[in-house]
Amino acid sequence: MAWDFETEPDFQAKLDWADTFVRDEVEPLDLVWPHQQFVPLAGARRAAIDPLKQRVREQGLWATHLGPELGGQGYGQLKLALLNEILGRSPWAPIVFGCQAPDTGNAEIIAHYGTETQKQRYLQPLLDGELFSCYSMTEPHAGADPTLFRTRAERDGDDWVINGRKFFSSNARTASFLIVMAVTNPDVSPYKGMSMFLVPADTPGIEIERNIGLAGEPLNDGSHALIHYNNVRVPAESLLGGEGQAFVIAQTRLGGGRIHHAMRTIGLAQKAVDMMCERALSRETAGSRLSDKQFVQGYIADSYAQLKQFRLLVLHTAWEIDKYNDYKKVRKDIAAVKVVMPAVLHDIAWRAMQIHGALGTTNEMPFFTMIHGAGVMGLADGPTEVHKMTVAKQVLRDYRPSDDDWPTEWIPRRLASARAKYADYLDNEADSL
Repeated sequence: MAWDFETEPDFQAKLDWADTFVRDEVEPLDLVWPHQQFVPLAGARRAAIDPLKQRVREQGLWATHLGPELGGQGYGQLKLALLNEILGRSPWAPIVFGCQAPDTGNAEIIAHYGTETQKQRYLQPLLDGELFSCYSMTEPHAGADPTLFRTRAERDGDDWVINGRKFFSSNARTASFLIVMAVTNPDVSPYKGMSMFLVPADTPGIEIERNIGLAGEPLNDGSHALIHYNNVRVPAESLLGGEGQAFVIAQTRLGGGRIHHAMRTIGLAQKAVDMMCERALSRETAGSRLSDKQFVQGYIADSYAQLKQFRLLVLHTAWEIDKYNDYKKVRKDIAAVKVVMPAVLHDIAWRAMQIHGALGTTNEMPFFTMIHGAGVMGLADGPTEVHKMTVAKQVLRDYRPSDDDWPTEWIPRRLASARAKYADYLDNEADSL
């Protein structure tokens, strides 16, 4: 039997260490320095966090998704999934463990498609956790639909000149460089006519029009930039991969990003379950504990089952990625994970909020942040509806239409076929009566 639902004892020991370390050392950072995880380290934050990163390195858990040649451990996606379940509880944890989005995906495509010069300039500092990056792809009028992109990059001598606007370019305000997707050949299919560029953040012409925040954040004080690329000039060697390869590169990057989001969502949803169960055992109303109420028991059971199913789907998909080392072969299951993820987090966080009563709706508990995060996850790296279409198309490839007007499982025909198959037995049975 090749099936095994246990983790190697040595790696389980590392997971146990990470669980305690995140709870005791990292989660307090979320309270002391909230929303600052993508601000370059300095002063007190550097003094506090650099030693934590070093402890992670000493445990062999730094950048576990990367191979040894890039400073990681080469554990692969399945082990990263088990670790990310723990890290998902804390916004600061991925930073401390060197596997934060969007930098993991950006590092992956630079490692795969970048030149040696690009790797030295951008990849190594990114892997060392010394800078942050931005993936600048979506546009205000088009969202994530590349067929509608207008941002252009035109060749001018030894340079490329980029013009256009990009929307929801996360972490642009603190990034050291941006990966910009632009049309380089409008006369061919968008899937073959776009290219990617590595653009230093201090390049003249990068104009952040607004830093858009999420719900509840002050206006123009968020981390998702609306950017105007106004005659941004970069040298030819800024091209990432070959000209026209942007779509292929994007799929490589987004495949990893989607599954990594799902891994962390498991941990966040589990945190909501933990809070739900603690509250149910701690509070009384109408003569008994909340945990004795059938409605509350139903919430807990539904949440447990929903999370368990989602976790198994994520782990199986991570296992497939390790097995095939090809995101295209796992496209269907990555899309399915992306479809399921927002509903799992939303449903569990909502039930936990309900069990906490009025307190659950306040800013003294994290449930509305989780619920809002579920909405974000339903749009990040492509909307849920698009991924549903992908799943359906991939599933349908394994099927064929029926040969005539009647379904294959039409009972009258199947009955006639079954009777013909066992005719001798049926005749003998009739003779014996």
